[in-house]
Amino acid sequence: MTSEASQVSLSELPMDNWMAHLPSALWDTPLCYMAIPGSHNAITYCLDKNDRSPVDLTQPDMLQKLDKYMKPIIRPFVYKWAIAQESSIREQLDSGVRYCDLRIAHRPNDRSNDLYFYHGVYTTITVQMVLKEIREWLDVHPKEVVILSFSHFLGLSQELHSLLVSTIKSVFDSKLCPKMECVTLRKLWSQGHQVIVSYEHHIANCHRELWFHIPYWWANKCKAEALIEEFERRKQNGRPGGFFVTGINLTEDLKYICSHPTESLKDMVMSTYPMLLSWVKQQKPGSNTGSLNIIAGDFVTESRFIPTVIALNENLLNRTIIPEP
Repeated sequence: MTSEASQVSLSELPMDNWMAHLPSALWDTPLCYMAIPGSHNAITYCLDKNDRSPVDLTQPDMLQKLDKYMKPIIRPFVYKWAIAQESSIREQLDSGVRYCDLRIAHRPNDRSNDLYFYHGVYTTITVQMVLKEIREWLDVHPKEVVILSFSHFLGLSQELHSLLVSTIKSVFDSKLCPKMECVTLRKLWSQGHQVIVSYEHHIANCHRELWFHIPYWWANKCKAEALIEEFERRKQNGRPGGFFVTGINLTEDLKYICSHPTESLKDMVMSTYPMLLSWVKQQKPGSNTGSLNIIAGDFVTESRFIPTVIALNENLLNRTIIPEP
């Protein structure tokens, strides 16, 4: 990078290639000390709206019964509050997302070995299809690194876990970064690695390519003020040692949904983004107590969330940024 280019605010970098355009002063910074934008419930843009598709088995018994007998009334509510991203995985990556929260399920009564994503209901596209899309995107963006967090497994037998791990290995092959102490962009680029996979299951112990589950700070709040208060309290106790996620995703409860019958998750999220982004702008990455690492949210392509998170890495540089007008 030229000295002139290095003075550009990081929020102005091309979002599809922002890692490739970072100043060289950040190439040796451990990724767990950098600010990385993430997508909460990344694959919910393609939930199955076919009424024959059941609600997922993590939903309360009452909802499952109501859905079974009052589907035309219940389903619209489920969809309105289950969709957390409207952009496809390719669009999210193009917009700068580098951490994806992936929740994996085997659909009940499905005799195939196909796996899907889920949130309220199951997706129409399989896990393998999405992983291949990510691989194709990485082939065209050789200096970008993605962190894929596989968790909240639902209905997977040991055999299905083994099949999923085999699929991950065959799709990403040499792009997979094995577990290691200190991961930097320079190290990943030199070895051709572009994918870090965390896996919330003990099978991760048996595979060097699977990192242990990345902690996710979840506030479980439906109001921005309460969420911020919870994270400020957690920050005082210090950050975890490696990668970790701060999820600024709000969580609706039944009381909130019933008192806002015409709203959706997107309405709730977009109305609170100004306050949440003001808080994000005050955060700093790094190794110190109170530092943040991955910051994940809902509807991440719909606001200035992603460039705001990337710009936090300016705190790691010894230079003065001229603020945007």
